[in-house]
Amino acid sequence: MDRFAPKPSWLKVRAPGGERYHELKQTLREHDLHTVCEEARCPNVGECWREGTATVMLLGDTCTRGCRFCAVTTGNPRGAVDVREPEHVARAIARMGLTYVVMTMVNRDDLLDGGAEHVATTVQRLRELRADILIETLVGDFQGHMSSVDTIVDGGPDVFAHNVEVVRHLTRSIRDARCGYDQSLAVLLRAKERGRSVQVAAKSADGPIVTKSSIMVGLGETAEQVVETMRDLRSADVDVVTIGQYLRPTARHAEVQRFVTPEEFDEFARIGGELGFAYVASGPLVRSSYKAAEVFLKSMLRGNDAAVDVADALEARLATAEREAARVSEHLARTLEPGALAEAAFRDLPEVLGSRSASTLLSAESLVRR
Repeated sequence: MDRFAPKPSWLKVRAPGGERYHELKQTLREHDLHTVCEEARCPNVGECWREGTATVMLLGDTCTRGCRFCAVTTGNPRGAVDVREPEHVARAIARMGLTYVVMTMVNRDDLLDGGAEHVATTVQRLRELRADILIETLVGDFQGHMSSVDTIVDGGPDVFAHNVEVVRHLTRSIRDARCGYDQSLAVLLRAKERGRSVQVAAKSADGPIVTKSSIMVGLGETAEQVVETMRDLRSADVDVVTIGQYLRPTARHAEVQRFVTPEEFDEFARIGGELGFAYVASGPLVRSSYKAAEVFLKSMLRGNDAAVDVADALEARLATAEREAARVSEHLARTLEPGALAEAAFRDLPEVLGSRSASTLLSAESLVRR
């Protein structure tokens, strides 16, 4: 299908706007924080930002893999890691009125742990600053190294997400050769099992970690193969699945084979409900992190609490987020001079990071895969 062919009406959206959208965009620029929402030109950026949800990318912008659907730069970062990033990102996000943040990452096969400790440290630091914010980690498969999956889960995100991306039949032709359909399922299952272990060890009353995955359609798969993929995800104990239309980013990428109709997406959602997913977000414009705060709340409620209105719950969370963001901003303004974080990053880490010892930060060289 010609990538310049007219798209159907259901794939057209209004340009994002509104007071909250522009405020958040300005704040992101002030903190030198760039989101996947903007970089990928996500059609849902306006909706998500109005709800206080944003997706940030960690560990740089160069991926060690080359999937045929993704426009992220492919290359070898050669172990480059900004050890100040966890603190910088956590402080920047904590100052914003966000209710939900998705921390995603490029694949970093050049690092021994795939970057897992870096992501987990960012999660932990943000949790210290803003206990109210919901955190999702959208990560790679770490080449099947389950110790890295454990590191992410132990960091304490509310949601562990890893995308299977396409049906089994298309995995070899669409995803990088180092990816694997069964490997992705194993990662998702391990995250759920590790989450249960952490919950039992901590004697926590909270539910186990929510696991989530995403499927792209329109690449030549059949409806039966999509349903088979949903069944496989449920077998891996995945709670939430999102299903959306693949759109070709450039002429170098895989072609769109067809545009799946809204009615077909509705049918996938219906079947997903029957299969036992806590929530299914299925639609032409749905993306992995689509309206993540709303999806999380709906998956937690599971339709069993009619007294709780999701829209009201989101508004309440937004009000709390704005109060907490103001509190954190005031606290950081009192405790740090402008530029103090950058100057103290290597000199006074114990003082800047509170009770955490500088010895807990690994040198970048020790993480590089030779």
